Amino acid sequence: MWEQEININDVKEIRVKTTVYFGVGAITKISDIAENLKNMGIDKLLIMTGRNSYKSTGAWEHVEKALNASNIEYVLYDKVTPNPNVVQVDEAVELGREFGAKAVIGIGGGSPIDAAKGAAILLEYTDKNASQLYEFEFTPEKAVPVIAINLTHGTGTEVDRFAVTTIEEKDYKPAIAYDCIYPLYSIDDPALMVSLPKNQTLYVSVDAINHVIEAATTKVSNPFDILLAKETIRLITKYLPKALEDPSDLEARYYLLYASMIAGTSFDNGLLHFTHALEHPLSAVKPELTHGLGLGMILPAIIKQIYPARPKTLADILSPMVEGLTGDPAEVDKATEGVRAWLHSVGLKEKLSDMGYVESDIEKLTKLVFETPGLSLLVSLAPVDGTEEVVRKIYIDSF
Repeated sequence: MWEQEININDVKEIRVKTTVYFGVGAITKISDIAENLKNMGIDKLLIMTGRNSYKSTGAWEHVEKALNASNIEYVLYDKVTPNPNVVQVDEAVELGREFGAKAVIGIGGGSPIDAAKGAAILLEYTDKNASQLYEFEFTPEKAVPVIAINLTHGTGTEVDRFAVTTIEEKDYKPAIAYDCIYPLYSIDDPALMVSLPKNQTLYVSVDAINHVIEAATTKVSNPFDILLAKETIRLITKYLPKALEDPSDLEARYYLLYASMIAGTSFDNGLLHFTHALEHPLSAVKPELTHGLGLGMILPAIIKQIYPARPKTLADILSPMVEGLTGDPAEVDKATEGVRAWLHSVGLKEKLSDMGYVESDIEKLTKLVFETPGLSLLVSLAPVDGTEEVVRKIYIDSF
């Protein structure tokens, strides 16, 4: 059905770049990675992570043992927070430069890995800082190698060229995308994720859902994006309830992690549009807002805007979530309410007003969508014209 919405005369670029060690026990592959790094002449590393999860998940004991066995020295920066900011990246980079780090390991979810990607660039560009990087004052073509040890099943950052960091003083949360920050190696081990709290399990999975809904419906979507989108949604609708009921269910974690990984590949190809462009101002203004929650709150309003433009694609990929869609543009309300009902069924019922936003914030949020470096590009990729009026309507409908 969706094939009718693909222009076969558009030449697409399809990307699958990073080597990923995937499966229960994949963390043991850090020994092979360390040995390969040493053979590449890399004997000093900057490690970036948050305060606790790298140890509590058991990842650190494997990393530390492998690095010691390969005689690789390291310096540790463990202050990365959710929605990391440029101050943290600059602090880590200063530490890495002084130490002489030749590569960066990010251990955690999207925040530490994204921060590690920014640091990897700045270790090569020693006269630049993170604000200059994220305000696009230069275009990097090189970075030291990045190794990603993933501790959540949502962001897909372990397989893509994207990184996000907040410039808090300006309420900017831009995204960069450069080939030089594809991770050289990544580890996706579901056994490291069984301690992920219930709410985070939900929010990161909603992040993956949003990745593919956007990637499959941009102006540059290709058939690969759509294939991965439908499988991502099928897997998450099947296995998310199981993981929420039993966090230690390794099979559920495995398939949620696989869904997240292929979702990352999907949007690495098809890119993103409204939900990420409009969520970034939400969590820039309120850094305590969890990214996946922000995405979930605005997703139904975005479905309402884009369904008439890509009804066949959305009917197909949403079919595991919303039964009975035929691809008729007139069924936009059915699609919108079906997505909302699914979000409610897994426990995401919040609206913007529940999180402390007020209607007087709408103008500021709308302005940030178009002022924040890079976000207007995402909006321009949406299947409908991303005007200020449309953006404002999405925020209003999300209250």
